[in-house]
Amino acid sequence: MISFLDLKKINEPYETAFQEKLKSVLENGWYILGKEVETFERAFAEYCHSKYCIGVGNGFDALVLIFKGYIELGKLQKGDEVIVTANTYIASILAILQADLIPVLVEPRLETYNINPDLIQEKITPKTKAILAVHLYGQLAEMERINAIAEKNNLIVVEDCAQSHGVNANSNIFKSQISNSGDLARNLKSKINNLKSASAYSFYPGKNLGCLGDGGAITTNDSELAKVLFSLRNYGSEKKYHNEFIGVNSRLDELQAGFLNLKLPNLDTDNEKRRTIAKRYLAEIKNDKITLPFWDFSNNHVFHLFVIRTENRENLQEYLTQNNIQTVIHYPIPPHQQKAFKEWNNLSFPITEKIHREVLSLPISPVLNDLEVDFIIEVLNQY
Repeated sequence: MISFLDLKKINEPYETAFQEKLKSVLENGWYILGKEVETFERAFAEYCHSKYCIGVGNGFDALVLIFKGYIELGKLQKGDEVIVTANTYIASILAILQADLIPVLVEPRLETYNINPDLIQEKITPKTKAILAVHLYGQLAEMERINAIAEKNNLIVVEDCAQSHGVNANSNIFKSQISNSGDLARNLKSKINNLKSASAYSFYPGKNLGCLGDGGAITTNDSELAKVLFSLRNYGSEKKYHNEFIGVNSRLDELQAGFLNLKLPNLDTDNEKRRTIAKRYLAEIKNDKITLPFWDFSNNHVFHLFVIRTENRENLQEYLTQNNIQTVIHYPIPPHQQKAFKEWNNLSFPITEKIHREVLSLPISPVLNDLEVDFIIEVLNQY
């Protein structure tokens, strides 16, 4: 069976180094917010071209704390509206709600699965105060247009980078050329970190940069926000026993930070391996029953997931399973149809619903070998 994602194989090269790191942390005797976290925060901030990195407990907390940080600064208030793509993973929406803000759903582009900027303006009301831009499946959203809309309407932009570690890290220019119809039409530019925004990362084990448990981080160039976030993650305390804010306990674990310090130097190489596989899939999968994802072959995609669409998904997935190819559906139920959001169940988002009904994720990872890719392509072409 070709695994969808073989985490054991991904982490095998680090086994000896992980054991040495564990020994080092044990011998040091400092397990919370120590040297490993400090080292990672400096390294990841530099990698992301950011001034600050705040290590937190997980990617969900990273998003929640960004919003709560802006509330503490008076730039957001409870009850404000936040625009977000309707087809995102539910964590994006839950984070908005956890911060006592109101999510406003906007349809994505069918081609990229990211929020459609053409539809944002019509959803803006006097209560709209922020946009949460989700770089879904590892592809950068159209940040130049999103930032322009935000500037025009005096909105905060927050980036959900849980699936996009390293996207555009070696290039500050994102060239996207998609019109409403998917034709090549525009040339967009985006800096990896907007000076007025913050970005949330998850280091869940299956991410492009994953630790061996939960972990997350926030990157920002906003010194005021960073100062608040360093306190909020630690009970709202900058100095022990002195609590300026009503904070939480969400700190990147010292041991997980140590593991991430070992893996971060290889992130670009691993992402390039993903892109190489994606190029093969895009060039060699030729089946009218399968719709391949859009990519302009720039560094705007790190292929956390390679997501195809097909009208008869269950049949295709069963066919692949019978041929010993494991696949995953990201995600079978759109947020607005979840039982948890009963008040949204009657809403209609046709593009989102089509995406959630048809998507299927193929294996793609740095440890997938050429023979496995050959076999996956051959099996798909015979479907």
